[in-house]
Amino acid sequence: MVSGHIFHCRKNSWPAEEYVARTALQLLDFDGGAPPEQAWRRRLNSHANLLKEFSVTFMEAMRMMSLGLRLWSYVREEASHGRKAPIDPFTKERCKPSASQGVPLGGMGCVPLFLCLCFSEPHIFVSRDGGNKKYSSVLAPGHHEGLNFGPSTVLYCATRLSNHITNYLSQYFVFYVVSCAAGPSSDVLCDFRKNSDSGISSWDWNLSGQHSTYHALFPRAWTVYDGEPDPDLKISCRQISPFIPHDYKDSSLPTSVFVYTLVNTGKDRAKVSLLMTWANSIGGFSHNSGGHYNEPFITAKDNPPVTFAVAACETQNVNVTVLPVFDLSGENHLSAKEMWNTMVQNGHFNRENFNAGSSMPSSPGQKLCAAVSASTWVEPHGRCTVAFALAWSSPKVKFQKGCSYNRRYTQFYGTSERSAFNLVHDALTKYKLWEEEIEKWQNPILNDERLPEWYKFTLFNELYFLVAGGTVWTDGQPPAIDEKASPGLNQQKSSKRGTKDTKPESVKDSHVNLAGEQVPDSGHMTNGDQRSVSKFVAVHGSQMQEQTNGGLKSEEPIPYLISKDGPENVGKFLYLEGVEYIMWNTYDVHFYASFALLDLFPKIELSIQRDFANAVLYEDRRKVKFLADGTSGIRKVKGSVPHDLGTHDPWHEMNAYNIHDTSKWKDLNPKFVLQIYRDFAATGDMQFGRDVWSAVCAAMDYMDQFDRDGDGLIENDGFPDQTYDAWTVHGISAYCGGLWLAALQAAATMAHRLGDRHFAEKYKLKFIKAKAVYEAKLWNGSYFNYDSGTSSNSRSIQADQLAGQWYTASSGLPPLFEEHKIRTALQKIFEFNVMKVKGGRMGAANGMTPKGKVDETCMQSREIWTGVTYAVAANMLLHGMEHQGFITAEGIFIAGWSEEGYGYWFQTPEGWTTDGHYRSLLYMRPLAIWAIQYALSPPKAILEAPKVNLMDRIHISPHMARAISEISIRKIAPDNRCFPTSAFHCEC
Repeated sequence: MVSGHIFHCRKNSWPAEEYVARTALQLLDFDGGAPPEQAWRRRLNSHANLLKEFSVTFMEAMRMMSLGLRLWSYVREEASHGRKAPIDPFTKERCKPSASQGVPLGGMGCVPLFLCLCFSEPHIFVSRDGGNKKYSSVLAPGHHEGLNFGPSTVLYCATRLSNHITNYLSQYFVFYVVSCAAGPSSDVLCDFRKNSDSGISSWDWNLSGQHSTYHALFPRAWTVYDGEPDPDLKISCRQISPFIPHDYKDSSLPTSVFVYTLVNTGKDRAKVSLLMTWANSIGGFSHNSGGHYNEPFITAKDNPPVTFAVAACETQNVNVTVLPVFDLSGENHLSAKEMWNTMVQNGHFNRENFNAGSSMPSSPGQKLCAAVSASTWVEPHGRCTVAFALAWSSPKVKFQKGCSYNRRYTQFYGTSERSAFNLVHDALTKYKLWEEEIEKWQNPILNDERLPEWYKFTLFNELYFLVAGGTVWTDGQPPAIDEKASPGLNQQKSSKRGTKDTKPESVKDSHVNLAGEQVPDSGHMTNGDQRSVSKFVAVHGSQMQEQTNGGLKSEEPIPYLISKDGPENVGKFLYLEGVEYIMWNTYDVHFYASFALLDLFPKIELSIQRDFANAVLYEDRRKVKFLADGTSGIRKVKGSVPHDLGTHDPWHEMNAYNIHDTSKWKDLNPKFVLQIYRDFAATGDMQFGRDVWSAVCAAMDYMDQFDRDGDGLIENDGFPDQTYDAWTVHGISAYCGGLWLAALQAAATMAHRLGDRHFAEKYKLKFIKAKAVYEAKLWNGSYFNYDSGTSSNSRSIQADQLAGQWYTASSGLPPLFEEHKIRTALQKIFEFNVMKVKGGRMGAANGMTPKGKVDETCMQSREIWTGVTYAVAANMLLHGMEHQGFITAEGIFIAGWSEEGYGYWFQTPEGWTTDGHYRSLLYMRPLAIWAIQYALSPPKAILEAPKVNLMDRIHISPHMARAISEISIRKIAPDNRCFPTSAFHCEC
């Protein structure tokens, strides 16, 4: 925990007055219209520079040639089945990424699988002096290649859809609805501006953007138009999404609100009409596909429908009208140009449009759109507020191998596509309550004068990934199985969802040991505690491929686990490692990112940990080819922690990652144990601890095979068997060895708290032995060597060398090493990995040589990883190094988010090189900035825990000491079919 008030930081360069005139800010300070003092800001006429992707060196390419050929073959094979490979460096998007992203819309997990950000700018029409003065413009800069920070930022899925339009008038709100049915996947949204003279190129693009600014503080954003296009009109558009910590209902809702604050500084009354238009498209070429109906329908692909609804709030002072359909080309309907001219002339549409019937289906190539207008009079020196809302209802998420799930929000709004009506209505009635909760959450941090300005808004803005990172949040119920994707699976109907009454006996499985069995009492539990696995119901999941080696046959599915009598059901949660690495809940990366969920949505974090605890006890014997060396193995080994929960059939087909055999990785199991203990300590949830204890024991015992000399410490195997999967490790490593030390201490402490004396003694004794070996072989007086091998980089300074100590301190456990060693190593990292790279303005390089040069051993050793830098900064703060910690973290802000940086805002990559070239945009790991906040404000359960070293209370019996000391022979890896642990049984 950080104390004091001397957090050093560089000059504050983000006051709103530098972007918006002070008088305009004062005038807009009405009903939340003024942007906050702390926010990320840009002018709308800023240039959106293209981002530069990293490239491998010639030597790196030569070393990875065999891997590249196998990966290319695998990508082609997956494409032949209509699937995208989880890692595909060969297929490039048509549109190069640029610095043009903003705050995404909606709650978590409420949009179809893969997301991209695109923008639908609003339009304004102003009439003064009896119509003698008129102003009209799209509220976006006239140069179309500039920043696309429209206030109506809309999330789209990267799928092609067929759409329909309808509208109706309720008592207070006017709705324009687009309903869609998903079809094949496609590319990003095409640019509608490139049309004929009757299209939107005929509209007025009169906004220069010079006096218009964008202000982002996730989950809200403000766009301020200071005298554009009308010099006597100030406009603020406030974007609000329901991302509310600890609110597991509204935070799942697919909706957002746009509140316009209008201030008339002129001498005349002004009639102001705001217009929201909507192309009847969801991206790619769907606008050209034709057949867009005005009623729900399902395409031949039989994919779930999607419904969009746009609403404007009609009040005593605001009049709402709609145009149900217009055509960009104007062939069969009003053209875009004619629609625009109508608004310029009248400022509204015909009220009778509400009685219009269904439109005719569109023909191929015809581009249908619709519009909602809200008009109001603003008196001289008067102010007015106009609210629009957007909702999109896609009740089901369907994965490519056949499983479909209902989204979390359907628990509250049902599965009808017309639930968009209720969603958009509720958004307009509840957004003020949402804002109150958001401000209650954010204000203590924003008002903390100890904290650097850049940190305050970057902390919140990095949370964009929990919305835009491909998140899926289901209702937690079993999936529906698509017979077309999984033919013959127990003759289940594709529309039938599993129920909680399904019996475990219905699952015929020769190799899976269901987690419903009791772990036998081994006599080591005390205080009446019983060690058992949670009760679960097994429900048929994905179809297994037939095996010829004695594994499962084609009719034997993997069980899908649903908690039967466990904690509150908050659903199942998935988020991608990144938009370029499409694997769900990648665990070695979640190790860093999970601090955000633990702080803001702890029940989701515990749900994810339960999923992995269940996975530890399962085995999937289907054969997989590993691309790094061309060998084969089984998909999931019992006792190992999976790298991820899968890609095309999550929960049922884990380990989509197939570069290396991750059952041989040395960091996954320790990371699992460390996360379990941290969450256990932070929440104080004893039931959670008891539920996952079997998996913790299994994960720990699994690692015995990697302690080949019996010294208690695991060894790496001369390949990249860790999250740094291109950086080879030999022997004992600072990173994996440190994680193992921390896991031994965490497991021993957790065993003591749960009353399992046997395991507490066992892990403590191993910890004592391993700690002495670790320090003797790696500590060199100023830091821990990269590894104990003899390679050229064995003495490299790894930024992440104290990851185990970071988790130890975060969990309230005693330090692994003497404090002076920890601080000395962190200071070395600060002086070398941080300050010797562009003066500390880029973050921490992963590896540095003792001579102060970047380690060029491989592409990952020379990279700067954003999430790792945040983690290192958090570790510094935990050990009283506030100045070094914030300077370290600020490097990521300067390089990624500042105006002088490379333009990675709202798409923070995994890392960049020293020349700023990125690898893997929109990545999970940068959520680790919340580890900094965790260090500043630890959970109450950890703060109030007794300041007692529980390791000192674990008494090691002579019998246990004798048994452990006798282990001196070389360890032999156990047979994967029979894992030796009392946590579960197998029959082989």
